[in-house]
Amino acid sequence: MNSKEKKIAEFNPNDIGNSNHGIFGLPFTVEEAEIVIIPFPWEVTVSYKPGTAEGPLSILEASRQIDLYDPKFKNAWKLGIALDEYSEEWKATSDEWREKAAHCIEAMSEGHDPNADDIKSVQNDLEEVTKKFNAWVKERTLHYLNKNKLVVGLGGDHSTPLGLIEALSEKHESFAVLQIDAHCDLRNAYEGFEFSHASIMYNVLKNKKVSKLVQVGIRDYCEEEVNYIEQSKGRVKTFFDRNLKHALYNGKSTKSIHQEIIIELPQKVFLSFDIDGLDPKLCPNTGTPVAGGLEFEEVLFLIETLVDSGRQLIGFDLNEVATGDSDWDANVAGRLLYRICNLMAKSNGKLS
Repeated sequence: MNSKEKKIAEFNPNDIGNSNHGIFGLPFTVEEAEIVIIPFPWEVTVSYKPGTAEGPLSILEASRQIDLYDPKFKNAWKLGIALDEYSEEWKATSDEWREKAAHCIEAMSEGHDPNADDIKSVQNDLEEVTKKFNAWVKERTLHYLNKNKLVVGLGGDHSTPLGLIEALSEKHESFAVLQIDAHCDLRNAYEGFEFSHASIMYNVLKNKKVSKLVQVGIRDYCEEEVNYIEQSKGRVKTFFDRNLKHALYNGKSTKSIHQEIIIELPQKVFLSFDIDGLDPKLCPNTGTPVAGGLEFEEVLFLIETLVDSGRQLIGFDLNEVATGDSDWDANVAGRLLYRICNLMAKSNGKLS
């Protein structure tokens, strides 16, 4: 009996979560786990409320009180999910550059010249720092992909999965990105920062391996982004929250709406999940909450529909989780994280 088999035999999934164990109270190491979650402690260009860099640690803490019984996959916990090491070094770098970026954003909001030397200097230097962070994310992801692990990115702000997607593009010829979000994130260099959280999908679409972007829940966007969608020649398909709600009010079923979304996707799909895609009652402390949005089980039903269609979920990220004065956001995020991990495992033939 190897180490993992021994742990499975000795572990009681009905017990209270052990704080000495890993995420979800599971006893597995990253070497033993089939799914490795990489925390991204990065939120340099957040333009409203900060706090997402601590998101992975808050989710880790909240996850240990989540019951492991998944009604769709009753013994899913045996698969093994583990959280990679939280990088205090990148957290410190994020804090340092977050302060510098915040000064630039404040100055521009007060009418200062966005081309002033001091502002441009920070923007240019931060671009180089962010390239190094993205390279680290890519290298870390490839490290686990090369060990045949399924990889999940846990933010941090929504700029963080760029390196993860670049790593996956070295393993797959073509795939689509399914984005759950309140925002389009299609701005070009938002507030002068090329790698802004508001520009993540603009940057993702520079990757030719990404064949399509399908956006769901969008309800806060600008004219520049609408023009980008309209000029994409079908490469970007957006299901605006308003239109989804109106379809429901006019008598369409959620099932039929979700099938319309899934049919837009090819065989291989990467899920990029900004938690502000949910109704803000489920994530009140996220950086830029927007009225409207999706319900908890509604999102999971969409992902189940994706997996049940036979499509392969090659990876995903979950980001923009901040705790504020309570652990509610982390509690919701942890439960989503566990369920989506199991669905991803199913789509890759690791669960039946």
